[in-house]
Amino acid sequence: MRRNLLAVLGVALAVVLGAAALGAPLLSRHDPLAMNPRARFVSPEAAHPLGTDQFGRDIWSRVLHGSRTSLGVGLGAVGLSLLIGLVLGSVAAMLEGAADGVIMRAMDVLFAFPAILLALALIAVLGSGVRNVILAVGLVYIPVFARTTRAAVLTIKHQEFVEAVRALGRGELQVFLRHVLPNALAPILVQASVSISTAILAEAALSFLGLGSQPPAPSWGNMLSESRAFMEVAPWTAVFPGLAIMLAVLTFNLLGDGIRDLLDPRLRNL
Repeated sequence: MRRNLLAVLGVALAVVLGAAALGAPLLSRHDPLAMNPRARFVSPEAAHPLGTDQFGRDIWSRVLHGSRTSLGVGLGAVGLSLLIGLVLGSVAAMLEGAADGVIMRAMDVLFAFPAILLALALIAVLGSGVRNVILAVGLVYIPVFARTTRAAVLTIKHQEFVEAVRALGRGELQVFLRHVLPNALAPILVQASVSISTAILAEAALSFLGLGSQPPAPSWGNMLSESRAFMEVAPWTAVFPGLAIMLAVLTFNLLGDGIRDLLDPRLRNL
């Protein structure tokens, strides 16, 4: 991975984002919820590096604390969809036949809906809030991981070294856990990294529409939504949350490229 400068950049940015999210209370100078009417629409300065919003709240502090929401939703939703999709895809690939048909047709039904539309429908049923966003976005991406897992497992399970292990008398569960799954993880991990970026975008979109994290809690999506009316007066209220979203999405896309190069021996420059 060290030979891939973009992958190194992705790892570095991921470390920075993680440190910002974990260290938000230490890195922020002001309470992200504290209002100061006398400091409304202050442009970026020493006291407020990213300026203030319409309520006099410090944007630097709100962006830092908003990273907790966005990364939490991204990691939580992808973790949920990865766990369920991995199980469903593995069962479909290993059993094949009727089980494969039933599981994959169910995934096709979910795949037929646009992701954001399906997430909106689930949020309408479950209600707004960060936990429900994690659940909704996680359910939306289950078919992605189920199909990725199924394709990877089907490719590995019929290779010669797996057939040799079966010939030695190993059970199917042992063959899967020790020989098939470890060799099928590369595309799944790459898909997980890329899906985190799309989950962050989905959370931002839902919060922008008022269905995700609710004000006054800081979230990059609702910060963008609140700033729409003030973009001409105070453009920094929209620019910095938008840059944060762009940086997070770029980070996990670069990280996914790096993981792909690291785990795929055909792409290594040996």
